[in-house]
Amino acid sequence: MHLLFNCVKQHNMRKRFVTIWFPHLKTDWFSKQQPALQKIPFVLTVADHGRMIVAEANSIAQSKGITSGITVADARVIEPLLQVLDDKPALALKLLASMAKWCIRYTPVTAVDAPDGLVLDVSGCAHLWGGEQTYLKDIITRLTNAGYTVRAAMAGTVGTAWALARFSNNASIIENGNEAFALQQLPPAALRLDDLLVQHLHKLGLNTIGSFTAMQRSALRRRFGQELLKKLDQTLGFEDEVIIPVQPPEPYQEWLPCFDPVGTATGIEIALKQLLEKLHHRLAKEGKGVRAASLTCYRIDGKTTQISIGTNRPSNSTVHLFKLFELKIPGIEPGLGIELFILEASKTEDVAALQETLWHGTSDLEDPEIAELLDRIEGKLGRNVVQRYLPAEHYWPERSFKIADSLSEKPDTIWRSGKQRPVHLLPQPELVQVTAPIPDYPPMHFRYRNKLHKITKADGPERIERAWWLDGGQHRDYYCVEDEDGHRYWLFRLGHYGADTPHAWFIHGFFA
Repeated sequence: MHLLFNCVKQHNMRKRFVTIWFPHLKTDWFSKQQPALQKIPFVLTVADHGRMIVAEANSIAQSKGITSGITVADARVIEPLLQVLDDKPALALKLLASMAKWCIRYTPVTAVDAPDGLVLDVSGCAHLWGGEQTYLKDIITRLTNAGYTVRAAMAGTVGTAWALARFSNNASIIENGNEAFALQQLPPAALRLDDLLVQHLHKLGLNTIGSFTAMQRSALRRRFGQELLKKLDQTLGFEDEVIIPVQPPEPYQEWLPCFDPVGTATGIEIALKQLLEKLHHRLAKEGKGVRAASLTCYRIDGKTTQISIGTNRPSNSTVHLFKLFELKIPGIEPGLGIELFILEASKTEDVAALQETLWHGTSDLEDPEIAELLDRIEGKLGRNVVQRYLPAEHYWPERSFKIADSLSEKPDTIWRSGKQRPVHLLPQPELVQVTAPIPDYPPMHFRYRNKLHKITKADGPERIERAWWLDGGQHRDYYCVEDEDGHRYWLFRLGHYGADTPHAWFIHGFFA
């Protein structure tokens, strides 16, 4: 099994692009869904002002002279046995978006080129497949095997690759700097110009790109407008062309394509260790640590599987991060094999350099070993099984604390230690039946969950007023009570006793 490190783009790396053209995108899809259509002429139709118009024809129908834009009646005259199907206008974009995501196995930057193509920024990626020839051949072969008619080309600009894929029958790969020569004999339409402008050029006898590229730019601008010069500059590489990827690459993302599909846990572990090493070097240089990361596995059958981890403190320790992922590797289903691994750090934070001493280390929450222990516990038992609480500026018991976002979060206030508080506070107070002398004596016994507790000791009351600016309601009078078994509870009476107001008692917590 050969595992390859991912390609890392550099600013001085030469740009390379691949464009893929699907000349029969929708009809190929229909033929895949209904294999009987593969051997007969058929068209996709749409309604237009009461007439049925051919939106797209398959290759067999096109060979008989049926083209897009003619009426179905005229098409039937040409081919009486023509099969007619309803078009799906939104189908093309859905197919292209799906294929663009599938092509992420070749490069992280893939974009839809509506209405029938894709654009791939493959700078620095082809060597992972043994060179540009094998790289491009692999893309074409796999899409062809999937049932689609495909033409593709590679060049130093999007425009040149686009032109070669659609208009050239000779070269499919052009070296950087040879764009002008490769475009000489191609028609003006290869520059992705407006149809009216293309017709204008042909009327003037400018039937190839080479027939006007030597003209003065000022003359071209006066006669044909700025659009011609813009497209020409983009195609020749004098002006950058922005493509919008279907999945923007994450800032901390590492790739690992595989020559041979990986189908074992050992192979996945080897790939993961290599990716973590690469990610570690990047994070360490920038003083960053991982808070959340995921490993996405692209299978050869087109499906993906993913595992994710999280940490309590930012970490760039490859050993620790590997242990967290290792717990979840059994959940990966490799199927027939995994051909691409992508490790992505979706959440990172700055790593604070802790002062180290020779004779002793930290023993509080700043100790990285404590954070790593909590990460392993949560990796086995699930996220949020371990929580840290901080004091909050409220007297009302339910609001007197908050869950900390991380181990490093500092409290805004101090814990109130003047009064006893239960170790276990119920999320919501629960109603209990209490017998107590009135008006302000502690209870004598109470019934909780069908068990009667006889109270032997009691302390209170402690009155806690409700925060009237947040919500309305009655105050609470709390008692710390102990039953005959030595168990201690936190009970409260809601409001005052009154002739017209039935008193209610609640249990709110348990002491150690």
